[in-house]
Amino acid sequence: MNEKLKIYEEKMQKSFQNLLEEFGSIRAGRANPHVLDKLKVDYYGTPTAIQQVANVSVPEARMIVIQPWEASMVKAIEKLILSSDLGINPTNDGKAIRLVFPELTEERRKDLAKEVKKKSENAKIAIRNIRRDANDAFKKLGKNSDVSEDEVKELEDEVQKLTDRFTKEVDKAAEEKSKEILTV
Repeated sequence: MNEKLKIYEEKMQKSFQNLLEEFGSIRAGRANPHVLDKLKVDYYGTPTAIQQVANVSVPEARMIVIQPWEASMVKAIEKLILSSDLGINPTNDGKAIRLVFPELTEERRKDLAKEVKKKSENAKIAIRNIRRDANDAFKKLGKNSDVSEDEVKELEDEVQKLTDRFTKEVDKAAEEKSKEILTV
């Protein structure tokens, strides 16, 4: 692949990966430890991922158990979860924190499916913006150097193919996630 295209493909790939990470944090019925990924607990003055200060396990389909390695962290983690947008009340027995995920209601499932659609739309916008940046860069190349109009046109066609490919991948991932959410 052309060197000039490689950077734009990498940027599109990063946008797609970011979308997949965001999808990972949207829970669908099953308890998924990735819902905790964005939460950072204060560990001796440093914001630290919960997975780095505790053992996170999923003993049942709808429960996550967080066992901090230091007993002093139980309260801090519980407080963080309460103040987050997870919408789950943690229970703690002094040594571990349990997060019990309620069954998703039909309405909540539809809201989550809309959220998936919105996030995928944002990813497609990001990908199209990368295409626009690439086309602008290619046009400048055509004006400023000895790159022919045909080469510029070829680069623009290639970047359009990349855009189409990543847009399809985004649509496919969004469809799979929506199906997962809406399946009871």
